[in-house]
Amino acid sequence: MTVLLLGSGGRECALAWKISQSPALRHLYIAPGNGGTGNYGENVNLSPLDFDAIAKFSDEKSIDMIVVGNEDPLVAGIYDYFQGREHAPLIVGPSKAGAALEGSKDFAKQFMVRHGIPTARYRSFTAETIAEGEKFLEELRPPYVLKADGLAAGKGVLIIDSLDEAKNSLREMLSGMFGKSSATVVIEEFLKGIECSVFVLTDGNGGYRILPVAKDYKRIGEGDTGPNTGGMGAVSPVAFADETFMKKVEERVIIPTVNGLISEGITYRGFIFLGLIEVNGEPMVIEYNVRMGDPETEVVMLRIASDLLPLLRAAAEGNLGTMPLSIDPRYATTVMVVSGGYPGSYPKGKTISGLDKVEDVIFFHAGTELHPDGTLATSGGRVIACSAYGKDIDEALANSFIGASGVTYEGKYFRRDIGADLKAIEQSRK
Repeated sequence: MTVLLLGSGGRECALAWKISQSPALRHLYIAPGNGGTGNYGENVNLSPLDFDAIAKFSDEKSIDMIVVGNEDPLVAGIYDYFQGREHAPLIVGPSKAGAALEGSKDFAKQFMVRHGIPTARYRSFTAETIAEGEKFLEELRPPYVLKADGLAAGKGVLIIDSLDEAKNSLREMLSGMFGKSSATVVIEEFLKGIECSVFVLTDGNGGYRILPVAKDYKRIGEGDTGPNTGGMGAVSPVAFADETFMKKVEERVIIPTVNGLISEGITYRGFIFLGLIEVNGEPMVIEYNVRMGDPETEVVMLRIASDLLPLLRAAAEGNLGTMPLSIDPRYATTVMVVSGGYPGSYPKGKTISGLDKVEDVIFFHAGTELHPDGTLATSGGRVIACSAYGKDIDEALANSFIGASGVTYEGKYFRRDIGADLKAIEQSRK
């Protein structure tokens, strides 16, 4: 197969790494890719949102399948764009209607309610109903959770301790804090527990495979302090997501989601990301995403022992059937090295070195670019995900931290407590 992978982050680098291992792969293109994806395929200068250019390129290169890495093209309707076109490639990703599970938090909450999927109590508000929104906040206990309905580059969720501050933030959001994305604001009950990410590959016809579970770490500071980021690290497997918990997830969340999409006539052939929280042993859905997570992909791909490409093709064709999925029993961890100042303003263009001096680590590039002279430099806030295997969580983390320490560039920062909470859970169960 000739495959086009859309995206430029660490998630796409990990997907490229895994897809490139397939004997069924003829050629892999990554658009636009980054400074590391060229190790696994050919970077091409295409915007994932320029559907006309993607179609032209697909015709020229006889692309068999497009794997959509990030959510923006899906929400914009890339699946629908290619339907009915002559010689159209297969698309790994949902239709525009399916992508609304991430593109609209209000739609996602309504979908969960319609299909009895456990989630926090909520209500949605607009500028016309702001007074009702303030009254609803008064009914809740702090902290207060306010979410922009639309995509907001991962910044549209506010968790606030003060009622007055929550009311002010509601006004600001509805006045355009996140542009059109916060024209509607979802206010929901705060759930206290520990989170994990569950990924499902589904074929739109009732077939699905549950991928390895992971836990990511969003805060910039150790001890989960400071502002949210795109993700500072991840671990798989997750200690509390045992067989009992995952049986509940499958029966109460995954099956109702897959069947709910079918019953509503929504075409969905791709990844479903379930952002879950364990509350007193019970799974509840925080959010849906319609693609793989980042940096979770950088550990999930390590733990998929099967050839991924035939699974993606089967999902895109609507025929997962009984296709097997083998999971590597080892632990996989990733530690993200980021630019100084991130998630605020940060410099770019810092020369990166040291990657060739570290063994037992897979470096998934995120915010990097490769200059014509071969120099690797920073180009984003999250720079490289240092991923590694281990027979247990300690060994995997030790290898990831060695990798993070070995990467060198001016202003580098990484969290040194990734996985500490899961290690404590494992210790308590021994």
